[in-house]
Amino acid sequence: MSGRATSAATGRLRVWLGGIAVRSALVSAVVVLAGLLIVGSASAVLLYRLMCADVDNAAVARAQAVAGVLAKEPPDEVESVLLGTDHRIVAVQVTDAAGAVVLRSDGAPKAALIPLRGSASQVGVLATGDDDVRVSTITVASRNGEVYTVLVGGGIEPIELMMSTVGQMLAITAPVVAMVAAIVTYLLVRRSLRSVEAIRSRVSEISASDLAERIPVSGQHNEISALAVTMNEMLGRIEAGHAAQRRFVGDASHELRSPLATVVSALEIGVTHPDVLDRTLLSTALLPEARRMQSLVENLLLLARADERGLPLHITEVDLDDLATAEVSRLKRETPLRITPRLAAVKVSADSDGLVRVLRNLADNAARHAASEITITVDADDEHALLQVSDDGPGIPINAREKVFERFVRLDADRSRRAGGTGLGLSIVAEIVTAHGGTVRIGEREGGSGTMVSVQLPLANSPLSSR
Repeated sequence: MSGRATSAATGRLRVWLGGIAVRSALVSAVVVLAGLLIVGSASAVLLYRLMCADVDNAAVARAQAVAGVLAKEPPDEVESVLLGTDHRIVAVQVTDAAGAVVLRSDGAPKAALIPLRGSASQVGVLATGDDDVRVSTITVASRNGEVYTVLVGGGIEPIELMMSTVGQMLAITAPVVAMVAAIVTYLLVRRSLRSVEAIRSRVSEISASDLAERIPVSGQHNEISALAVTMNEMLGRIEAGHAAQRRFVGDASHELRSPLATVVSALEIGVTHPDVLDRTLLSTALLPEARRMQSLVENLLLLARADERGLPLHITEVDLDDLATAEVSRLKRETPLRITPRLAAVKVSADSDGLVRVLRNLADNAARHAASEITITVDADDEHALLQVSDDGPGIPINAREKVFERFVRLDADRSRRAGGTGLGLSIVAEIVTAHGGTVRIGEREGGSGTMVSVQLPLANSPLSSR
């Protein structure tokens, strides 16, 4: 049990250490600590150099003043004020050419502060006892030809004490500030993550059977509220897709039930009364309903592929007027309606089988509703091919012209099949036309009542056809 408890505690510790809040706090602490140490160290070094430069300037100025007097007078004539010391100037010496100290301030050593190297002015650093001293020197020739060297020592012990204090304060305050930054970051991130966790738990409670639930959105305009709004929009899309899928399955089942029931009934009659199962029953009952089921299943598979990954298209250069001519010939053979073709030579870059299906669906839809005439028009402008199929039927109300492109939609309220069709023809037309980068819309027939379906497609070799 102790091993299991240790393992569980180790797992919880790993989860805690791997949390966003803890990692954010650690990163914040490291960044703040590194920033404070880098900036503080750089500032301390710069301050130390500036203060040392100030001491050096004071020492050089004193040495120049003493040298100015020695150039005119002997060392005994140097004023006492020039030999005075304070917290910056701690020692003043004058040596002769042999290096012996001939004049010095109170408290200055009897030997030269630093070994003299030639006659050039120089600045050096010498530790004298417990005091650090920066020494400035100037060599000057007097009127009688004697050479003197002035040495002025500037004390930097107060500067080093102050730098030591600054370093200690930085060493103490930097970890404290980093710890405070880590704690504040942890609390802020944890507070933000509570809202995210609330959204996650609420989403996990929403099941497929109740997609109408939504995530509460706070009144604050921040990233968390934007996440909640986005999640609600996603849930809305899922709900709409789920409802559409249920409608699709219900409508497909409804459409398949009737032909399947007809086939089953005919086969049951054939089993009980074999003499009835003749050519007439096959041609009037079984074969039409079987073809109806075949067409419906093919349409359903096409729409399912379109929903999953889009329609696969085999683009070639197609003569749209030739396809329309073939459809006109078919309608003349199969219907007693008057077919009026208005065809211009038009080439499009499209999938030939897809355009044949578009023409067939539009023509069959027009034939089911036409009173006496169908007109098929093919034309083009600078960039688009235009296909129009119109009939002199009752027409489609304006408020229903977009709805008819939905699946399993019939304008007859009782879902009657007397006019034929499954309610998928115009849906398939819309899918194919959209896949080709075209548009389809419904309007009124020119010159009177009826319906005109207009399809616009990119011409072959036009900029739009290459999209």
